[in-house]
Amino acid sequence: MKLVVALIKPFKLEEVRDALTSIGVHGMTVTEVKGYGRQKGHTEIYRGAEYAVSFLPKLKLEIAVSPELLGPVMEAIATTARTGQIGDGKIFVTDIEQAVRIRTGERDLEAL
Repeated sequence: MKLVVALIKPFKLEEVRDALTSIGVHGMTVTEVKGYGRQKGHTEIYRGAEYAVSFLPKLKLEIAVSPELLGPVMEAIATTARTGQIGDGKIFVTDIEQAVRIRTGERDLEAL
């Protein structure tokens, strides 16, 4: 089992969710986060004063998938979240050693 963690721009969430649903992903966790990468934030003007925004708003998606779905999930996220502009985000993949569905006690792939 794999855990896919994707950091995307907030306005891309619905497109990404629809793409993942269409390939058989049944659930995900979404968290509002702030951060920066190579773009190092940006400046904005508020009431005539310029100020630096160091941390940009992003969404963190966490999706547990079977190894067979990993390729299609990564492709779906990368394709639908891409705008071509700096700050589109990142995708990270880690292994999941165990999973348990609390309600039924199902384990590992059955728990997903």
